[in-house]
Amino acid sequence: MSYPRKDGKQISELTNGIIDPVLARRAGINSALLGSWDEIAGEDFADCTRPEKIAWARGGDDGSFRPGVLTVACEGARALFLTHAQGELIQRINSFFGFAAVHQLRIVQKPVYQPVKRSRTPPPLKGEAARKLEGMMQGIEDDKLRQAIARLGTAVLGKRGK
Repeated sequence: MSYPRKDGKQISELTNGIIDPVLARRAGINSALLGSWDEIAGEDFADCTRPEKIAWARGGDDGSFRPGVLTVACEGARALFLTHAQGELIQRINSFFGFAAVHQLRIVQKPVYQPVKRSRTPPPLKGEAARKLEGMMQGIEDDKLRQAIARLGTAVLGKRGK
């Protein structure tokens, strides 16, 4: 078993350090917003929307900050529902940033790419692997523990068979 080094960095930290300046320059957003979008948009809009860019308004004559306009891609007819819910979404976005970063949404209708989510349940074991797992579980009487070990064993033994 290997232990993480205390001075090591996660890959996400390294890539975000590279990607965030590009996103900020090109779209005015960061990877944290993209990564948290499902929670920000909520279950009603997470699957059909994607933030694209924030157009930051120029500050006033006194140099004060002015909130920007967030462009959100939305699929088809769901854009109408998003229009009605945009006030709540703006509040969620501003809560995420911790200040009034956005004052308006610009909704554009277009397809939103969603990565294909693979099933996390491995296929059932067959043959020798199934018999081996069954033998390992003999004597376990607690149903919940037996089910948990069966899931773990199926995942481990299924990967070995490939």
